[in-house]
Amino acid sequence: MSFRNNASFGKRIEFWVIGEMLRQGLDVYIPLVDDMGIDAVVRRPDGEFVEIQIKARSKTVIEGDAALFAAISHNPRDNYWFVFFSERMENMWILTSEEFIQESHQNKTGKNKGKRSIWFNGKRKDKATGSYLEHVKPQFKKYLATEFSRILNGSSIPEKSQSTS
Repeated sequence: MSFRNNASFGKRIEFWVIGEMLRQGLDVYIPLVDDMGIDAVVRRPDGEFVEIQIKARSKTVIEGDAALFAAISHNPRDNYWFVFFSERMENMWILTSEEFIQESHQNKTGKNKGKRSIWFNGKRKDKATGSYLEHVKPQFKKYLATEFSRILNGSSIPEKSQSTS
């Protein structure tokens, strides 16, 4: 894969996610500058605005890292949502700022001290083929999403976890 293709992957996924939001009827605005970690702004039916940060992992990442999102600088913010997308797993997770803080790990040392990481997937060996299969960790299934109603309505995580592997 060329550098140009790698470098533009994140932007392509941002536009794809925003396109899906528009397709599903959300009122979406795109900032011209992304210096505050805001890739999109959504106006809810009640007129309230929420900020969206979109993070993506390509299908070419190292085996086992399909849904590893690392070195993310973040302090809790009201009306702030994360949309995480794994191209290889074809999964999307939606979390509020608060949920991200609760579920992520904060680095205590090293060059990424203070930054956060979240690893939505695990891997297990397929006994028949001997190859590794990536799967959604059980504690993160509740954040799996195929649509954006949580963002639109400000709703809490669903009571019943979706199951997608």
